[in-house]
Amino acid sequence: MHYMLLIYSDETCWSEDEYDQCIVESLAICEELAAQGKLLGASPLRPVSTATSLRMREGRRQVMDGPFAETTEQLGGYYLLDVSDLDEALAIASRLPPASKGTIEIRPLQPLPQNQEVPTAAHFPVLGGNHHQ
Repeated sequence: MHYMLLIYSDETCWSEDEYDQCIVESLAICEELAAQGKLLGASPLRPVSTATSLRMREGRRQVMDGPFAETTEQLGGYYLLDVSDLDEALAIASRLPPASKGTIEIRPLQPLPQNQEVPTAAHFPVLGGNHHQ
């Protein structure tokens, strides 16, 4: 089963040293999960001040700086896991350093209808899987 772990915390709650240590510990957990075939992806996000939000209303694009809603905790990163069940996702989430200062939202991914899959760069030979040139 696939789960998305969404990492939320107040961006000001980490000292520089604490953030650096959080990254080191998180990367070690990522390496362990990848070796077990349970990590599909993970990444910290840049600060909320770099965010852009978009809405489409009546065919018109509305672009705003920052996140959609103001909150005390901001989305700071994610993990995408392939694990057996919610209990395993919870066990992994409880090991992540951000759990000590923020919140980790754990959500199962909604399966697509049978015989459907999300296209990736590999589906588009023209991109050659390298569209970040």
